[in-house]
Amino acid sequence: MTAAERPPEKRPPPARPTTLADIAREAGTSPATASRALSGSGYVSAAARARLLEAADRLGYVPNASARTLKHKTSRIVGVAVSDLSNEFYARLAAGIEQTLRASNYEMVLTSDNNEMKRELAGARAFLAMRAPGVILTPVGREAVAALMRRGVAVVEVDRRVADVPCDAVVIDNERGGFDATSHLLDLGHRRIALLVADTDWTTDAGRLRGYVGAHEVAGVPVDDRLILPVRHDARDTEERIGALLDVDRPTAIFAANNQLSREAWRVLRRRALRLPSDVSLVGFDDTPWMEMVEPGITAVAQPTTELGRRAASLLLRRIENGGGEPAVEILQPSLVVRGSSGPAGQ
Repeated sequence: MTAAERPPEKRPPPARPTTLADIAREAGTSPATASRALSGSGYVSAAARARLLEAADRLGYVPNASARTLKHKTSRIVGVAVSDLSNEFYARLAAGIEQTLRASNYEMVLTSDNNEMKRELAGARAFLAMRAPGVILTPVGREAVAALMRRGVAVVEVDRRVADVPCDAVVIDNERGGFDATSHLLDLGHRRIALLVADTDWTTDAGRLRGYVGAHEVAGVPVDDRLILPVRHDARDTEERIGALLDVDRPTAIFAANNQLSREAWRVLRRRALRLPSDVSLVGFDDTPWMEMVEPGITAVAQPTTELGRRAASLLLRRIENGGGEPAVEILQPSLVVRGSSGPAGQ
């Protein structure tokens, strides 16, 4: 008999998922009792609960999240949308969110929008399809926030805010961080301090710029606009532009207002064999691990990033449980960590 003539092999049917009825039968209870025991709601005797949990574990029971969502019109899934998961800041932020959600028996679905409004809106629509009761996001624009809130989804903005959409938020005092970083350099005698800042209208970057300007005003030092370098997050010529700033405008110090710009500035200085801090002082924003691993270590504004995530998750859970009320905004304080990359001007 040829292969073509041979009858097809009979394959065993796929294993049927274990159901509540299977668990109840195994433990000798009703399906209703099994449902109460496994959902954690309603009374079940301690002995019956133990038998049911043991049976569920032995049979490999997995709850049907879709069915539960349809029954209760919502789910225990919280959507989280951040800008860039390759940036350690957002990874630590997401870790803080997940820790708090998990402690309250919520699951996190995490997306990255790459700072694109179209992708952020697509993520919001996906969360709506999941019937997520709440979403935490680092907003790119107003459309996603507004779309979620129109559908009754609790929203918490974290790290930055969209000014014209009132909702709960947890942010850093960015103006204070920019002020402290710049004041530190001014106190060291620097008068030509370059600012590298993301070219956005987000509250994070606007606040750090205000702090930079405010520190100059308090010190009575005029701001030279030529030393302010706005950089788009997707720019491919960042290193070249920083190099041109060093060549043409001759700053004695650089304040890089996010961790990516801090890394870019450090690379440019190293490639040009400029010494920290004797040739140029450098202060970064968001104290990431590499900043204390290089020599000299990088002076930086430290953010309580994991706590930022925890607070955002707590605020969202409170909104999900308690409903209405005025939006709450929590502002956490940064701190300046001084290391060897900043020193007196002209040393």
